Amino acid sequence: MAITFNETTRIFTLTTAHTTYQMQADAQGYLLHLYYGARTAGEMDYLLNYGDRGFSGNPNSAGSDRTYSLDALPQEYPSLGTGDFRNYALNIENADGSQCCNPVYITHEIAAGKYTLKGLPFVRAEENEAETLKIILEDPVTKVELHLLYGVLEKEDIITRSVIIKNAGKAPVTVKKAQSACLDFLHGDYDLIKFYGRHAMERNMERMPVSHESTRIGSRRGTSSHQYNPGVILAGKNTNEDSGSCYGMLFVYSGNFLVEAEKDQYDQTRIQMGLTDELFAYPLEAGAEFTAPEVILSYTNKGLSRLSQQYHHCIMNHICQGKYVHANRPVLINSWEAAYFDFTGDTIVELAKEAKALGIDMVVMDDGWFGKRNSDNCSLGDWKVNEEKITGGLKHLVDEVNKIGLQFGIWFEPEMISPDSDLYRAHPDWAIQIQGREATQSRNQYVLDFSRPEVRDYAYECVASVLRSANIAYVKWDMNRHLTDLGSAYLDRKNQNELSHRYVLGLYQVMETLTERFPQVLFESCSSGGGRFDAGMLYYMPQTWTSDNTDAVCRLKIQHGTSFLFPTVTMGAHVSACPNHQVGRTTPLATRFAVAAAGNLGYELDLKKLLKEEKKEVREQIAEYKRRRRTVQFGTYYRLADSFQENQSAWNIVSEDGMEVIFTHVQILARSAYRVPVIRLKGLDPDAVYTDCETGQEYGGDELMYAGIRIPRIRQDFSSTTMVLRKS
Repeated sequence: MAITFNETTRIFTLTTAHTTYQMQADAQGYLLHLYYGARTAGEMDYLLNYGDRGFSGNPNSAGSDRTYSLDALPQEYPSLGTGDFRNYALNIENADGSQCCNPVYITHEIAAGKYTLKGLPFVRAEENEAETLKIILEDPVTKVELHLLYGVLEKEDIITRSVIIKNAGKAPVTVKKAQSACLDFLHGDYDLIKFYGRHAMERNMERMPVSHESTRIGSRRGTSSHQYNPGVILAGKNTNEDSGSCYGMLFVYSGNFLVEAEKDQYDQTRIQMGLTDELFAYPLEAGAEFTAPEVILSYTNKGLSRLSQQYHHCIMNHICQGKYVHANRPVLINSWEAAYFDFTGDTIVELAKEAKALGIDMVVMDDGWFGKRNSDNCSLGDWKVNEEKITGGLKHLVDEVNKIGLQFGIWFEPEMISPDSDLYRAHPDWAIQIQGREATQSRNQYVLDFSRPEVRDYAYECVASVLRSANIAYVKWDMNRHLTDLGSAYLDRKNQNELSHRYVLGLYQVMETLTERFPQVLFESCSSGGGRFDAGMLYYMPQTWTSDNTDAVCRLKIQHGTSFLFPTVTMGAHVSACPNHQVGRTTPLATRFAVAAAGNLGYELDLKKLLKEEKKEVREQIAEYKRRRRTVQFGTYYRLADSFQENQSAWNIVSEDGMEVIFTHVQILARSAYRVPVIRLKGLDPDAVYTDCETGQEYGGDELMYAGIRIPRIRQDFSSTTMVLRKS
């Protein structure tokens, strides 16, 4: 069994293939964290350290024992008001205005299969793939119950955590903070790896020591955000790609979040993740309950690459769902950088003809097809086809594209409303805004209040009616501004601080319905590029537009940072025109392809403007990508060189059956008299022979991994080298 309970010591042990997670309901009733790390056989309660802590509180149940303090002991779910002055996971405001919850162990349940979460995305698993532990804690005064949920996916080295807070008392309470997971370490010196950024430069990796202060990262923007990704890694000081201990925490949620990490006065480390306590208060009447979103935990002592692969496998097989999860994703051409708002139906048909000749599978009509939308200043919410642009209507256009032999995709931004729109003129109260104040605009648009049922119904029907009207195979779902002026005409005054969370729940409800009723459609998530690249969105939409920045050199860092938690098959990556529209850089077409071919390949440029030899090169690129697409999208990914630290980037991907290896190297700047790079490949069979598919040269797997491959010297900035190797 993956979950066991020792009734004598009251120790819970959660075991995966290579890890052990252990906690104890002690004599006082408190749930103490004992251990999380490499798989062990014993019980680790001997690690607990008791001593007179001086000025640290002692619970009443401990009597005169001054050595027992929750301010020093490792806890599974720390709460405010118990004498623990460190970061806390839970804060309950009671009916009398006090802020205190003192949860103690009552009972537990162990069951086959993985728990589910109503209205929220979660890790899915068959009954024979997982076990669930539910531990019930209770505050003896208010009768507030905490149902701590643990899902153990033994083969995957994955443990999930969530909590349901139930008001089993008679008086109302308010949840003011509810994080989903806490890890308390009695010893060890750690670094925190986080992924920060901005629009068009997301998920830059940053590694910093966990020190004697509280480090807080997160989002109060209403989305998971470009600025911080809701996934972090806690790593040992000497941990690198190939060795050392590291712990991952990934939030399955698309809204506001908070990560807190600190080293306390006794050099113990605590890290926790969940909903932010800012702009949040959730009232619970008697009998009501609140469910916190899920956190995915994973551990390895084999380095960062192994941790990444554990998350990649979990996301591909237990988060993403639908017919496209394990299907080859189409190569597409997007009209945005080809035409922006200046297009007609004829433009799209001509683009499709050019695309068909190059081997592209799908044409996507981006922004500008609806209302009177000729700029980003109007018409969001008016999802009616502009027949002055799309002569004959959408079905006619889609049919024409299908006759050419291409699938058709379309862009939406259903969560938004323009002040200059028929929808806003009819329903100004549908926008999120504080009553009596002038609302803040961003991109000349507001956010629709998805806490309102009628708004959700409207947004659903707008998208559904378009999908019903024509043979549409793909939807790019965009969201181009954050939530400000948090006010809802729908929610009661006392419930306004629920809005951010209820917005996300409403969004999930709409996406759940759409994806269930239109299973033939491939949905791609976008939020000004990668502003909502999270496991919550991937639950409904199996790929995400990685960044609005299509420059290949910038994409090296963006895709490198993204790869720590998310697999290549979730990353939309396009070849764009040069000079690049975001940064003005000119990059060889071969390098633009090499970088984009490390994800779901697309093109985003005016194909008619390509020279004859460029079209030939693109045709060859697409044919080559389709030959190796399965390996790229579903193989095992290894980072080989780090563009954050070096003048190069490199990676290799090993196919599912181990028979094919794709190796890519990008030199950023050419240099004189420099050391010729030698890159060691990873994940190969050391006893096998690998043949270069282009040159026929043979290499031993041990040679490639231990001696490496020499990169040819190229006197050109932004040059790339790609090798496809076949195992003999």
